[in-house]
Amino acid sequence: MKRFLVAFCLSIATAFAGSYDIEEFTATDAGTPDDYITAEFGGQLKTAPADEVSSLQDGRLVVRQKFTDPFGETPTAYQLYQGGKGDLSGLVALTAEGVDYSKLVTTRIYARRGMPIEEDVEKVYFDGKAVYVPGLSSAVAFVDGSMVQLKGDESAAPAEEEAPAPEVASSEEEECDEYDPDCEYEEEEDEDIDVKGDLDESNSRADERDYAISDASENATDRFGIADEVRFWTAVGLSALAVTGAVVGVMQQMEANKAKDAYDDLDEVHSGIMAGITSACAADKEPAACEVAMKQYATYNTTEKYTLADLEARMDTNKKTQDSYTFARNLWFGVTAVSLTAAIVLFVW
Repeated sequence: MKRFLVAFCLSIATAFAGSYDIEEFTATDAGTPDDYITAEFGGQLKTAPADEVSSLQDGRLVVRQKFTDPFGETPTAYQLYQGGKGDLSGLVALTAEGVDYSKLVTTRIYARRGMPIEEDVEKVYFDGKAVYVPGLSSAVAFVDGSMVQLKGDESAAPAEEEAPAPEVASSEEEECDEYDPDCEYEEEEDEDIDVKGDLDESNSRADERDYAISDASENATDRFGIADEVRFWTAVGLSALAVTGAVVGVMQQMEANKAKDAYDDLDEVHSGIMAGITSACAADKEPAACEVAMKQYATYNTTEKYTLADLEARMDTNKKTQDSYTFARNLWFGVTAVSLTAAIVLFVW
């Protein structure tokens, strides 16, 4: 039974992890080129096998396209298309350290943590070494049920030119009165923002604050935002556990009924023997001693010559067996009730 429960829990975990994987590339739409991937086959892109993406030749590129029916009549489908490498200078090469590249080809990729499972990126480019997502300098994927971070090479990012700070005319400085509230405001603003210092350092501190706020928000989203997905699969698992508990409970009840029938049959025989002994010893001078003596030799089977003690031992065994199956039945029905109640709460929540 323990092995069954462990296997059952593992199957639930596997189902949850597998929901982020793209099992098949079944889309039949034609692949069209864009600024990043060029067509070499009559104006259209050629379908690419998933196992060949990791070994692309230089100058080749593969795009993974997601096709979603806006009306929801057909399921979402994916396809891989191959072509020539276009201009990727505007994209950031994303990599995940220690992750098999081929698994990135078949897993959904998200702009950030905590996003709903169906809101993965629609277009992802692969060159056999890195992953490219238009508009993103980092991304998130789930490989073997674990979240991995796809990061870009910061040193390769184009440096932004620093705009020169506008100079204040000397006449304006002379005209400014120290009691002018506008001047006081500008002086306070100058104390907070160093317009003559290192702008990169100031921007870096601002980015760190923004990232801290973003991480805190995403952390809360990780815990509660994807709870819909977690609740759904947990409810599915609890429903399956409830069904299993009900089936096992019914089987235990059937075995308990068999043990009860066997006990009732032997109890009827036992009652008949005891009635005969009591009647035979009624005229004896010591009826109690007579009953004790007759119990030691009384039989209830003419062929095997079972004694009354054997009969009572078998009755005791049947009674214990019935109690054992009854306890197991109650236990499994309890598991069914708790699991079903929890599943209903999770489905409704």
